[in-house]
Amino acid sequence: MLSKKEAAEAVKNAKIATGVTWAQLAEAVGRPLAWTTAALLGQHPMTKDEANAAVALLELGEDVALALQAQPTRGALDSAVPVDPTIYRLYEVIQVYGPTIKELIHEQCGDGIMSAINFRLDVKRVPDPDGDRVVITMDGKYLPYQW
Repeated sequence: MLSKKEAAEAVKNAKIATGVTWAQLAEAVGRPLAWTTAALLGQHPMTKDEANAAVALLELGEDVALALQAQPTRGALDSAVPVDPTIYRLYEVIQVYGPTIKELIHEQCGDGIMSAINFRLDVKRVPDPDGDRVVITMDGKYLPYQW
């Protein structure tokens, strides 16, 4: 059986070969764009129907479909500090604004955290006269600490 990492590589290669977009895959799978992309990159388990829909569109085999259904080991970074420029910038945002985000969550919601399990993510490009902007929305359920 393929590993989830091997399946993710097969998905990325098939996307290039077929010209299929993440949005088309999300539509075929019937799930949100960010969730589908994360699942196909190995971060969520897919149902049999979801995996089969994705591999059919990408013209991949049953071995990839089975790997996509496996329970993942979450976390996609190979090193503590990412070297990919796009991912590093997100790391940098958390380095600079993480304490601010924490303070604002505590001030507005109380002693707790934002869930990464009950979570939604959206990424979009927004035109701007000074240069297009990238808008990332992270929407996680507030979870108060239970003492």
